[in-house]
Amino acid sequence: MSVLKPLRERDAKRDLGAELLQSVREIKAGKGKAVAQVAVPEVVTARMKSDLSRNQFAQLLGLSARTFQDSEQGRRTPSGVAQTLIAIAQQQPNVLKQMRKAQAAAQR
Repeated sequence: MSVLKPLRERDAKRDLGAELLQSVREIKAGKGKAVAQVAVPEVVTARMKSDLSRNQFAQLLGLSARTFQDSEQGRRTPSGVAQTLIAIAQQQPNVLKQMRKAQAAAQR
């Protein structure tokens, strides 16, 4: 109980309503925000632009899904050919969609 007594005394002197109102004002004023910036690898944005699943994109690059996942998570660097296809996907995402359709048609 001796540990709680100082906390109770401190809290008895606080005006929680005023503190909450002040916090809301600070939030509205844009103060106290912590903005996290996450760098998204190019391979992720390229895949998202092409609207292909991870497995479909990996197959087009000639990679296993696991290897491609490692590339997306920054644990591996794609090969030169894969980097070229990723750059194309960044600029012209429909090209990879067309490649995917052609690949699917060829497998029939």
